[in-house]
Amino acid sequence: MKIKATIASILLLIISILFLNTDIKALELIFKDPQYSFQLLRTMGYSSTGGADIGECLSTAYRIKDGNNESWYKEWIKTSKRLEETADKFLSQGYIESAKEAYFRASNYYRTAEFFLHTNPNDPRILKTWQKSRNCFQKAAKLSQHPIKYVRIPFEKTTLPGYLCLVDNSGKKRPLLIIHSGFDGTVEELYFEIAHNALKRGFNCLLFEGPGQGEMIRVHKMPFRPDWENVVTPVVDFALKLPVVDSERIGLVGFSFGGYLAPRAVAFEHRIKVCVPDGGVYNFYANAIKKCPPHINEILDNKKASEEFNKEIMSILNKDVDVGWFFGNGMFTFGAKSPTAFLKKLRPYNMKDSVAKVKCSVLVVDSEGDKDLPGQAKQLFNALKCPKKYLLFTVDEGAGEHCQMGAMMISNEKILNWLEDKLLKK
Repeated sequence: MKIKATIASILLLIISILFLNTDIKALELIFKDPQYSFQLLRTMGYSSTGGADIGECLSTAYRIKDGNNESWYKEWIKTSKRLEETADKFLSQGYIESAKEAYFRASNYYRTAEFFLHTNPNDPRILKTWQKSRNCFQKAAKLSQHPIKYVRIPFEKTTLPGYLCLVDNSGKKRPLLIIHSGFDGTVEELYFEIAHNALKRGFNCLLFEGPGQGEMIRVHKMPFRPDWENVVTPVVDFALKLPVVDSERIGLVGFSFGGYLAPRAVAFEHRIKVCVPDGGVYNFYANAIKKCPPHINEILDNKKASEEFNKEIMSILNKDVDVGWFFGNGMFTFGAKSPTAFLKKLRPYNMKDSVAKVKCSVLVVDSEGDKDLPGQAKQLFNALKCPKKYLLFTVDEGAGEHCQMGAMMISNEKILNWLEDKLLKK
């Protein structure tokens, strides 16, 4: 085998598979770079749930140099700090609602600023900026009319961070949605992604971060693990001790890579009555390498070939936004020291041996224009033997992007309607 030629071809294939699905037109929102466009849409899309204002996002985006991660950080930090200072001023003047709103937006903007820093896991700005996002969210939470309580969930020898979001202070038992993110989200983002609208429909929500996510990777250095049931079970244990939780009406929602984690959890944790993977994932590893030559595994398991592959990837890690984001964040969140080590760590993330164990009702969510996990939701849906429904969001309705980013109202309406039928109307 000609290692260098093979590595080069695989590199090009991986880049095209992971980031540029040629069957789907790339989004161009302000930026030519598809990852920048998508992340802007993601941030701006939370305007309907209090996490952004469109003018602020567009003003920030127009100042950013396309494909320049330092420029991305600089301009989003500038906007974040301005909003935080505005919120502080509002609070000191007694404008409680305005302060809350500004803190919420600042939290989301700080999250966005930090997004592309992971090519250097030792960058001190990662922890500092993430903490700013959390602090602003918690300041807003204290001003919220409905309770948003910061909680610590016992987990092995430590605790998981979370927020218990309640409809009101009545103490009434209600259905509970346990919600987690995936490959790159934070627990605070989940409030804008679904909890804000779920509360209005009568659901209490328990948002949390597990290994590989948010605080757990940034502070505790705990990477992702495939046995997500051993993460979710302690969360369910915690929830069942809460007097406001109806133990017979608990659902689990997982976003993006959480579309593997959530189904994996309910395959073994049967106290959960319904599950929503958005979007569904059957085999995360196969998704990463599906169009690569058959000998990709041979290269990953060959020391010399792996070294050459790593050299190629690392040489462009800070030059190509998509490669830098995927491999940088992947090595960061999976605790891998090299690109090949990261890819090899993906191998166990496969529902093949556990999908038959899923017994609860599952709403498998898909997006017609999903460039990150194309085809995975349908594979999961077809493999499930439990009560199930397939929900496809389309490009024509404006919700065709990965996890329906930019269309939170459309997404929440259909997903929460299904959850209402399963948990609220019983």
